This record gives sequence, structure tokens and C-alpha cells, in this order.
Amino acid sequence: MAPASAPLQLYDATLRDGMGGGGMSLTADEKLRVVHALDGLGVHLIEAGFPSSNPKERELFDLLSRESLQTSEVVAFGMTRRRDVAADADEGLRVLAESFAPVCTLVGKSSVLHVEKVVRASREENLAMIGESIAFLGAQGKRVLFDAEHFFDGWALDCDYALETVRVAARAGAERVVLCDTNGGSLPHQVQEVVEAVRASVPDVALGIHTHDDAGCAVANTLVAVAAGATQVQGTINGIGERTGNANLVTIAADLQLKLGYDVLASERLARLTETAHLIDELLNRAPNPAQPYVGKHAFAHKAGLHAAGVRADASTFEHVDPDLVGNHRDVLVSELSGRATVIEKAAEAGIDLDEDAAARAVERVKQLEHEGFQFEAADGSFELLMRRESEAYEPLFRLESWRVIVEKRADGHVETEATIKIWAPPGPDEQRYVSTAEGNGPVNALDNALREAIGATHPHLRDIELVNFKVRILDEAKGTGAVTRVLIDASDGQRVWGSIGVSENLIAASWDALVDSLEVGVQAVRERAT
Repeated sequence: MAPASAPLQLYDATLRDGMGGGGMSLTADEKLRVVHALDGLGVHLIEAGFPSSNPKERELFDLLSRESLQTSEVVAFGMTRRRDVAADADEGLRVLAESFAPVCTLVGKSSVLHVEKVVRASREENLAMIGESIAFLGAQGKRVLFDAEHFFDGWALDCDYALETVRVAARAGAERVVLCDTNGGSLPHQVQEVVEAVRASVPDVALGIHTHDDAGCAVANTLVAVAAGATQVQGTINGIGERTGNANLVTIAADLQLKLGYDVLASERLARLTETAHLIDELLNRAPNPAQPYVGKHAFAHKAGLHAAGVRADASTFEHVDPDLVGNHRDVLVSELSGRATVIEKAAEAGIDLDEDAAARAVERVKQLEHEGFQFEAADGSFELLMRRESEAYEPLFRLESWRVIVEKRADGHVETEATIKIWAPPGPDEQRYVSTAEGNGPVNALDNALREAIGATHPHLRDIELVNFKVRILDEAKGTGAVTRVLIDASDGQRVWGSIGVSENLIAASWDALVDSLEVGVQAVRERAT
């Protein structure tokens, strides 16, 4: 039984349920970055996916098996056994049993409509599928959560049967039963009534809540479920997910911590909320919602007039919480001093020595670049370089004279790309001129090859740096092919992954800037390790 004072658990389903949203896709390496971001945030349970569903999921679980997390536990997701198949013979359950993940979440039907129309099993068989599947994984040493799918709709059709699925799961050894509003059509008063009824009927069962946003109530439904006795909340970062999305775990975490007094995240981790939300949007190549509660760009923005005057006198006049608590900021109150303090702190974290004048220059540079379309949430490498460029110890990789790219497509469909760069390295009185020409699979690859050829002998560790992702976003769609574009590149040296950014009306120019930043970050890291 979960006592009334039991701490709340945050359960993230971004990597599985979140990927059900239209246009949502991440590589295994990107998903690994998401896991580490969620771990840094302090999320208790991270549902990594369905390890038996496809090769990408298997690759992710293989990567995760070699990782070490500080605060989070990895959860493997699956379904109850198939109809007319024994649990120990069910392939999906066996994959879960063999997974390194200590926790497994099984989804099963709690609505008679789905039992009869979708599973096409008898009510008794469905109950056996639930109980036997949970018992099998428990016998394999797994902690098992049961997602009671379509629970609220099922309750409306036959509350006794829906309740029996909860009881069966608990008797079979489920650590927790999660009540799911799978269709997302329930309203807060309905959710609260049902959770209270379940809580009263099975007081010894720990409950969780999983809601979707089809009626626009996912966050509200989650909060009232907690008030009614749920001690685990499930959701996705930024509310991504199938149809209209899942409950937004970002908003939920902040509401629980700052409004309801639950200790779900340490304060220093809660301050990473904005950074984490924006990082995951950038990895998904989505523009962050500027109006998103707590973490949106406009969440604490105040225009001139009464509001601006009010927050200058007392921020609480027009702000419901301090934006610093969630890692955001208010636009009208960003002073040079507070801006410098923030940059100096970030510079210290990166091992960069910045005085206040240099930090002030960095602040102004960030403001100007963001006005031009830069976003540094997923371009941590470029932001690090921006701070380094304001320090006295900064040494650029080279001085550019020019670059040129030629792309030729022949009548037979064959495409050839050739890049030529002219640079001076290392910058200074002893610099030498390098001219390098290389072919590649596209302009960026050709430029990358030419640059590495030019300075590879001086910086042999460049061979350890790989570009692992490349994304392009149009910033002003109305201008069509003449629009400003933002290029994001992820690079890795085998020890860490960093992002870089370039913005230009010319796609190749933006790509060049992001490429140079990505390589320079790797070189700077080697220089630091050497000293």
C-alpha cells in the first residue's frame, strides 16, 4: 500500500508514447541524449520504449545497457501476453524478461469494449492475460507496472470489470496500477470521481495516472488524480504524443512542485526545466512553443505599459512564480548585471575564465544573435565557443580566407560535389596558408573533408570527431527558397555529444558556420585535456 505521505514519482513516456505524435522521430543516439537530459532533470522513471518492436528500439536498449544514470531508472514497455499463448512462451514478454531494465510496464485492456472488439477474448481470458503476464515478469526479477488501458472509458461501460483488472494486476504482483485515459476525453471531475472510487475500493494498491489531451484537460486531469490519491504521474516532455498529445510532464512537474508543494524535483534540477524542454524540441526539429507554461519564451514576457511597470515595482504583480525557479527569465527585467552573472556561471561550468566586461559582451552578443534567429538550447557547443571568444585565452582554429562549393548533376543522374577552402592556420604571426580541395557526399560533407584535409596534420584528433546529425529549419516560411535557415549539427568525439548552430539566408553558409563550430568545440576539449 502507498501511504498518503508517499512521494510522487515522475514517469516520462517521451521516447515511446511521445513518438506516436505526427512527425516525431529520433535516432537511437538522439534518444540517448534525451535519457541523459531527463536523468539530469531528476525524472524517476524513463520509459525507453518497446525493446521487441523494431531495430531502433533494440539499438537504444543496447546503448542504455552500457550507460550509468544518476537519478533515473529505465523502464521497458510491453503488452500482456497474446491470447491463447502462455506467458513464458510469449516472445514479447521474454524480450522484456531478458532486458537489462529493472522495471517493466505492461499495458492491458480494462474496457470490456476493447476486450471484446479488439482483443477478441473473453473477459476471463483477458484477466488471465493480465495476471499471468505480470506474474511471469515478477518471477524473472522485474518490478512490474500495469497500465490499465482505456480505464476511464471502461469504467463508464462496466466499472466492476474495470476494477477487477486492477485487483488481478495487484494480486499478480504489480508494483503499481496506472489508470489510463487513453482516448483523452475525460474531464477533471470525472477523473477525480473515478480515482477516488478506485482508491476506496482497493486501498492497498498504489495508483498512477496516464492522461491524453484530446479534451484539453490532460494536465488538469493529472493534478486532480493526484489529489484523489495517485502517487505516480505519467506524461511526455512538452506534451508530445499521439493525436493531440499526452499530458505535459513539464507543466505537471512545475505545478506539483511550485503550486501544490510536492517535492518531485530538487530545486537545482527544477531550474533545468526550460533547458530540457527546449533541448528536446530542438532534437525533434520543432520550434518551441513560445506560449508554453513555465518554459515558453513568452511565459514571463511583459510588454511596455502597465505590466512592465508593475513587474519593475514588484514581479509578483504580473508573475505567478519566479521564472528562475524553472530556468526561464523575464524579458523586461533582464539587466546587464543579472545577464553577466548568468554567463559567468555558465562559463565557470565550462572551465572558461570570464570577467564581468567579457560576460557583458557575451550577453549582448547572445541577444543580437537570437534576434537574428539563433537558438542556443540545443547548440551548447556554439554557446560555449561564444563565451570562449570573449575570453583572453581564446585561440581560433584558423582564419578563413574563402570557401567554394561546386555541385554538378549529370544527365545520368550522378551528382558530384567538390569543395575548396582557403584558410590561414594557426592564426598569428607564424600562420600558414592552406588550400584544400575535396569531394564529398553533398556540400557539407565536402566542406568537412576539405577542412579536415587542411588542418588534419596539425590536429590529428579531428579524426575522432564525427558529425552524427544534421537538421535544417526554415525560419520565415513566407520567403520561400529565399528564407533564412537555421542549421543544427550534432557532433561527438566518442566521449560526449555537443550541438552547434549556423543561421543564414544561404543554406551552405549556415552549414559551414555550424560545421566549423562543431569541429572547434572538439579541438578545444582536447586542448583542455592536454593542459
